[in-house]
Amino acid sequence: MKYENVDLIVEALNSLRKNDRTKKISLHEPNFHKSNAIKYVNECINSGWVSSAGNFVEKFEKKICEYTNAKHCIAVTNGTVGLRLALHLLGVKHNDEVLIPCLSFVATANAVSHLGAHPHFIDIEEKTLGMCPIALSQRLDTIGEFKKGVLHNKLTGNRISAVLPVHVFGNPFDIKLFELVSQKWNIPILEDSAEALGSWFITQNNKVHCGLMGDLGVISFNGNKIITTGGGGVLITNNKNYANLARHISTTAKIPHPWEFNHDMIGWNDRMPNINAALGLSQLEKLEIYLKKKKKLFLKYIDLFKDINEVEIFNPTNSSISNNWLVSMRFTNNDINKAKDNKKMVLKECHKKGFLLRPAWKTLHTLKFYKDNPRGFIKIGENLSSRLVNLPSSPFLID
Repeated sequence: MKYENVDLIVEALNSLRKNDRTKKISLHEPNFHKSNAIKYVNECINSGWVSSAGNFVEKFEKKICEYTNAKHCIAVTNGTVGLRLALHLLGVKHNDEVLIPCLSFVATANAVSHLGAHPHFIDIEEKTLGMCPIALSQRLDTIGEFKKGVLHNKLTGNRISAVLPVHVFGNPFDIKLFELVSQKWNIPILEDSAEALGSWFITQNNKVHCGLMGDLGVISFNGNKIITTGGGGVLITNNKNYANLARHISTTAKIPHPWEFNHDMIGWNDRMPNINAALGLSQLEKLEIYLKKKKKLFLKYIDLFKDINEVEIFNPTNSSISNNWLVSMRFTNNDINKAKDNKKMVLKECHKKGFLLRPAWKTLHTLKFYKDNPRGFIKIGENLSSRLVNLPSSPFLID
């Protein structure tokens, strides 16, 4: 039986096509129109410095610091590498556990696994889609214990070395509650801000960019992000010691010298190439334009979908500022199986019509290689994962 509102959803999406109703509409595309992309990339090529050293890397890092108000920025090859490096800086070791949300891109969990540690899954909250600080606190009250001043999971015996919440689809989570949990249990916070460039916490006296309230933050510049370096990411922090160590380790831990190759620890070759930074710098110059367009697109979606039954545009209910990276639609039918069926029909019909909608990720604890990992009671994550669909969100879809 066909979902009765599928044609209304397709027609709403058709309004984004303007005059060409045959054009495919992707989820989120980069746009280099009227930018300095070709100019900067040509400058980089002509300089001969296209790899992990060059002026554009320095310029890109400086521009990120200026925009986010971070004191330090270290450019790396991608967001996953950035998360792995940041976790290493926080002291995550083999067989440790890192507390992460059940709903995120798999890279969040994989970065933990790359260090030989174990992702420990926590439920999310409805109002932000981020890790629920109450569920986190309850889980730690249940399984946390200190041994000689070090936090352990008393069920597994493993050390719990970090908490890694995610700003899902660019929507900031409630950092203040996480800070209270962090202080109580003496556990560092790494913010997965991969999707959150241009998203801000609202504090009592100021606004703070996502990634700068915890100990470290990581932003991604993959091809589908608001701005892209092709592939790439950055660590941002206000902690000088973390920044210096990140820069050193990510550059093969090489001691600076005009010609000698001396390394004082095991490092990684993680630094962003100059040519990627050149592309990213051209995009950063357009960031405010993109953010304004995405806000308009978000508001247009709310208007387009306001009269369609059993669906709603997800709108975070905290006071922070979202970059609206991916606008999300939620199927609201009380019957979860009916909501799943409706979602499947909409995805099938929209893809047939050229709208490349994407369902929310499967909850991480349901993936076969993470099904036996430690986790708290998960209910909201499974419910919302079954109901959410990401809509086309490229900034150039709006005039």
